Amino acid sequence: MCGIVGVLGTHEVAPTLVEALRRLEYRGYDSAGIATVNEGHLDRRRAVGKLANLSDLLVHQPLAGKAGIGHTRWATHGAPTEVNAHPHKAGPVAVVHNGIIENYKALREELRGMGAEFETQTDTETVALLTQYYLAEGFAPAEAALKTLSRLEGAFALVFLFDGEDNLMVAARKGSPLAIGHGDGEVYVGSDAIALAPLTDTITYLEEGDRAILTRTSIEIRDADGHSVDRPAKTVSIDAARVDKSGYKHFMAKEIWEQPTVLADALSAYLDGDDIVLPEGLDFSETDRVTMVACGTAYFACLTAKYWFETIAGLPVETDVASEFRYREPPIPDRSTALFVSQSGETADTLAALRYCRGKADRILSVVNVAESSIARESDIALPIHAGVEIGVASTKAFTCQLNVLYLLALKAASDRGRMTSEELATALAELRALPGVFNAALDRDASVAEAARAMAEARDVLFLGRGLMYPLAHEGALKLKEISYIHAEAYASGELKHGPIALIDKAVPVVVMAPNDHLFDKTVSNMQEVMARGGQVLLITDATGAEAAGEDVWRTVILPEVSPRLTPLLYALPAQLLAYHAAIAKGTDVDQPRNLAKSVTVE
Repeated sequence: MCGIVGVLGTHEVAPTLVEALRRLEYRGYDSAGIATVNEGHLDRRRAVGKLANLSDLLVHQPLAGKAGIGHTRWATHGAPTEVNAHPHKAGPVAVVHNGIIENYKALREELRGMGAEFETQTDTETVALLTQYYLAEGFAPAEAALKTLSRLEGAFALVFLFDGEDNLMVAARKGSPLAIGHGDGEVYVGSDAIALAPLTDTITYLEEGDRAILTRTSIEIRDADGHSVDRPAKTVSIDAARVDKSGYKHFMAKEIWEQPTVLADALSAYLDGDDIVLPEGLDFSETDRVTMVACGTAYFACLTAKYWFETIAGLPVETDVASEFRYREPPIPDRSTALFVSQSGETADTLAALRYCRGKADRILSVVNVAESSIARESDIALPIHAGVEIGVASTKAFTCQLNVLYLLALKAASDRGRMTSEELATALAELRALPGVFNAALDRDASVAEAARAMAEARDVLFLGRGLMYPLAHEGALKLKEISYIHAEAYASGELKHGPIALIDKAVPVVVMAPNDHLFDKTVSNMQEVMARGGQVLLITDATGAEAAGEDVWRTVILPEVSPRLTPLLYALPAQLLAYHAAIAKGTDVDQPRNLAKSVTVE
């Protein structure tokens, strides 16, 4: 969740650290800080709140030095205060940390018994104090850090910086991602390649359990057993412009409006004429069941894909939330494929679920946005969604690109299993190719969505209803609204309305009904009429045919272009995103960095 950066440079590093943290702020923005070594002296600056507060502090209290570490925090242990902000410092060592040290209480008691005094509520301070203890015992800085690492349990990424050592950093990764960047007489560390993109395009990804001892001219990596290992350096391409707002007020707005372009890019990567281009060996003809596991928005993408796989390919699908799946330890039948979806490819619960399935499922697939992520590297086949960098905490373009890849997989499964002819496949792909243009037409409805959102922003509670493929989309719409506008929102299958939720209906509870004119439309309209009969205000999202059939008594209607019923989840995601965005604008909340949330969830 937190963002980490480290630099052993040839110029003053404070500006570089702050700029790198700015690119990582989507990982956490409760507090931020940096530490540097200047003329042998280790010092730090920390500030609560957004990174701008740290920048302001550095104007008045500058920090010199050509070696430094930085951190932007999403609070786990301890409130977001300056004393709990990273870097944590104990005598001659400073530490930045992403993750959770699970045995910190036991270590804390051990250190307290040796006379250590604690200033913070965090687990990270334990790491700094334990390293300080080993330094006092006579261990050299790098060995003191390694000794400390051997005592830690949990999931973490850590970087150590030492007083008197302006050409040394120690980095370690267990569970949380960490990458090393190669420069000309410089070396960098970052939570991901985004932070390092302006500095280098040559990256070495640490593997699980790795520890790295870094100087400006050398990189020594040891595995979890302490053996020296070689990890390959890879050239990565990150378009720096994709990490810029490009004239939009918010990253979320930019990423919503990028969707026609990124979907077209993704389609060009996977389609060749009437063929779906997927990795060799990806064949569903001998698969009897697919288990799909994910968290948050990615889980709703899986829930949507369940409908596609079962109706198009006749292939049974189990969907599960990763945090439940990993501890339920469900049986994995023979001839099963396990499929994991994650934007970052580092989601802790999803990664743990993947590892549980290793050796049980016949094949492990992943759908990710970061090709070099842990989930991608640990899968048999990883399928990138080609969404580009997504900075807004509320996922938008990554969701539609996840749906795109999952739909292509469902079509492939239908073809492999003899459930779809080549002519039917060609028709389905032609419909999909036309979708970016339909996206553009849908985004032209932005004004009508914004008008509805402004009216809805006054509500305390909102319900979302949908049937069939719109049921997962109702959940995604409710999640988006909760995430960034802080309006309480819940989603229900329309047919479940009479089984309890209808008790919530009154004039103060808007009800968003997602209902394209498909084979379930009449049933959904019946549920909508039940809402209206009880004074509920209905926002109907449908197409022109559906709007005409629904009549004029609806509170508000957003009319979308007509598409194949199978593709409605991709299209109807757009008004759900715009509704949340404009409601958040109306309420004055922080769209890109909503309270209590972070983009990459690397802790349980």
